[in-house]
Amino acid sequence: MKILHVDASAKRERSNSRALSRFFLERLREQGVEFEVDYLDVSVDTPAHVTEAFAIATYTPEHERTEAMKATLAPSDELCRRLIEADAFVFAMPMYNWSIPSAFKAYIDNIIRTNLTYVNTADGRIEGVLTRQKALFVTSRGADLRAGSPYASMDALTPALRAAFGFIGVNAPVFVDAQPLQFSDQAARTEALERARAELTAVAADWASSFNAGMANAAAISTNRDDVVA
Repeated sequence: MKILHVDASAKRERSNSRALSRFFLERLREQGVEFEVDYLDVSVDTPAHVTEAFAIATYTPEHERTEAMKATLAPSDELCRRLIEADAFVFAMPMYNWSIPSAFKAYIDNIIRTNLTYVNTADGRIEGVLTRQKALFVTSRGADLRAGSPYASMDALTPALRAAFGFIGVNAPVFVDAQPLQFSDQAARTEALERARAELTAVAADWASSFNAGMANAAAISTNRDDVVA
């Protein structure tokens, strides 16, 4: 199992979202799941923002692209490859001013690519290709944006992530949101982190159960094929 783990916080080691994403992977290992991690820190290796050259190249049919166009798209091609090859995604980020950190938005702009992460079907529909991967979004928020709070309507991060990744096929992402972590007292912050860790522990158990079931099914299919051959 390969997990693509992407961090986006500018705070590095003081980041709550980074710590929580590591916590999740530790819990998953404790559940006995064997996996390798493909790690990307977009606050360090920030994808290039969209330029005119990128926009022209990406919508030029592949067989018509010049060498310059191919070079422009090469870093984006690589990011898409890493997505497609992963079995699961763990995306960790803070909320900045009610929405996505700009470094992660640049990442999104590089991975939504026609004929790579989504395709146009013959009957005019758009289909995302990332339908087999599990996805977990770990977010940290300064304010409390849960339903019923005065700030609930100001959450632009969750719907933006659902829309972007839903477009490329991720239709059932899991969100674990640690909130409030800044505009609150210490007791509320401690409770928020404890609540997030409990949710992540439950997600790890769910992923482990799903993974083990998949392995068992694969083994059964392999056994049945051997029986047929024999």
